[in-house]
Amino acid sequence: MKKLMLGNEAVALGAADAGVKVVSAYPGTPSTEITEAIAKNEPDVYCEWAPNEKVAVEVAVGASIAGARAMAAMKHVGLNVAADPLFTAAYTGVNGGLVLVVADDPGMHSSQNEQDSRFYARSAHVPMLEPADSAEAYAFAKRAFALSEEYDTPVLLRMTTRIAHSQSVVEPDGRTGQTVRPYVKDSDKYVMMPGQARRRHLVVEAREKRLAADADRSDLNRAELRDRKLGVVASGCVYQYVREALPTASTFKLGMVYPLPVGAIRAFAAEVDELVVVEELEPFVEDALKAAGIPCHGKELTGLQGELSANAVAAAFGRPVAVPNAPSDIPARPPVLCPGCPHRAVFYVLHKLGLTVMGDIGCYALGAVPPLNAVDACVCMGAGVSMAHGMEKARGPEAAARTVAVIGDSTFIHSGITGLINIVYNSGTSTIIILDNSITGMTGHQQNPSTGKDIRGNAAPALDFVKLFEAVGVEHIRVVDPFDLPAFEAAVKEETARRTVSVIVASRPCALLSKKTEPPCVISKDVCRRCGKCLKLGCPAIEKHDLMRINPILCVGCGLCAPVCPFGAIGKEEAR
Repeated sequence: MKKLMLGNEAVALGAADAGVKVVSAYPGTPSTEITEAIAKNEPDVYCEWAPNEKVAVEVAVGASIAGARAMAAMKHVGLNVAADPLFTAAYTGVNGGLVLVVADDPGMHSSQNEQDSRFYARSAHVPMLEPADSAEAYAFAKRAFALSEEYDTPVLLRMTTRIAHSQSVVEPDGRTGQTVRPYVKDSDKYVMMPGQARRRHLVVEAREKRLAADADRSDLNRAELRDRKLGVVASGCVYQYVREALPTASTFKLGMVYPLPVGAIRAFAAEVDELVVVEELEPFVEDALKAAGIPCHGKELTGLQGELSANAVAAAFGRPVAVPNAPSDIPARPPVLCPGCPHRAVFYVLHKLGLTVMGDIGCYALGAVPPLNAVDACVCMGAGVSMAHGMEKARGPEAAARTVAVIGDSTFIHSGITGLINIVYNSGTSTIIILDNSITGMTGHQQNPSTGKDIRGNAAPALDFVKLFEAVGVEHIRVVDPFDLPAFEAAVKEETARRTVSVIVASRPCALLSKKTEPPCVISKDVCRRCGKCLKLGCPAIEKHDLMRINPILCVGCGLCAPVCPFGAIGKEEAR
């Protein structure tokens, strides 16, 4: 039966139909829906949210060695975290098929950088497949497990935002009924001490040569000859753009982007007058073909940055665009914290106190934008904790008294714990604020080890932050509701004044978790002085017209704005 599916959903179904037994992941857009779909639709598959991507891949590696087909999913920056086990798993090889799905984000729709994960395939010497639609996402997921076992290697499956989050038709072809392979102890294969690793590296080299030779004959790649004046090499969503923008051009569609089918592309190049490589991000394919002595070009037409489109490809080749571009004068709509978001209160206070704020990855990165203007730096998961320590060591204890780190509950578990241990161990004096909103917020409300529920909503042990802080040696710990503005401000002042490490837990659930409905706040027209202080909260429900007003459709009735007004003009009932 044909189904209309997101690319991510198709990967999940393909993995399940291939007989995957264990799936582990950390949520990260644009990859999150893969594991969510497994949890929702595949009760016979074990799946979990891991604390971070490194752990997720290690779980999958263990399951693979045990003989089961296993998968880990992550976004591109998550592969950085998982690189350590990936590179060594390339040496050990597999028992059951091992597939790592990585979702790149050209254009940085929800990421702090652009990253081309194709280089990981080359560096780790493992094959990488890249689907061009949901049907291929399904088929390539199944194929990846088969390739993994055939070549005794982990296989990378590369998604991009457009393929992950676009829908197209999938026609599933049934389940394979895969069984768990026998486990046989083999320390020479799976124990990577230097002696064994040197021998296994020779296996990796031989495997890569075999893969490269077989790529030329693989049906994952195909030449499509049309007008022979122009031949275009493309993969993934870019192949779709090329077919739409250049319908008469000959194309070489890559399904396996590493190792490249250099021989097949060389034969294709001989059939066309001009060979152009169209690819997002880095000139990964173009450089490889030039190194192989195949004349081609392309990156000078499309550039290194951002996401391509059919219009962008058409413009690069001087062709008319297929769909008119949106008018350039449409007002920008930057993202904002939701009405009722507990993080808003934290950043309001930190900005008011004029503190330097080392931020982190999550919804709370929006604390950097006006009018809150609170966050000074945001680099990667967990970095805020260690950056605050670094500022103290660079500028002294007085700087520490004017600096805090903010990090979410899930992000702290992901990679902030070791930074806190480092501060304690090295006699730091930083103040760390844990933004505990009881969920993994930015990626769509996934559970984490502190929420008391597992990926399927079943009861699970909840990490006790206070006990954890005590265990690593933090003596000064405060748990405060950030919507109690006087108490939270006092806590920040007191803890930053200390000459030792301290932790404040700003504890209040995400506004989107609550099912309660509160009456919206209103602004009294008679009392309001139009001072604009309420606007400094950056709440999208507060609007400036002739007078200040609160949009009742957006307001969740959290009441944070009421104590901010110096004239008492805001309340739950309109003043008479």
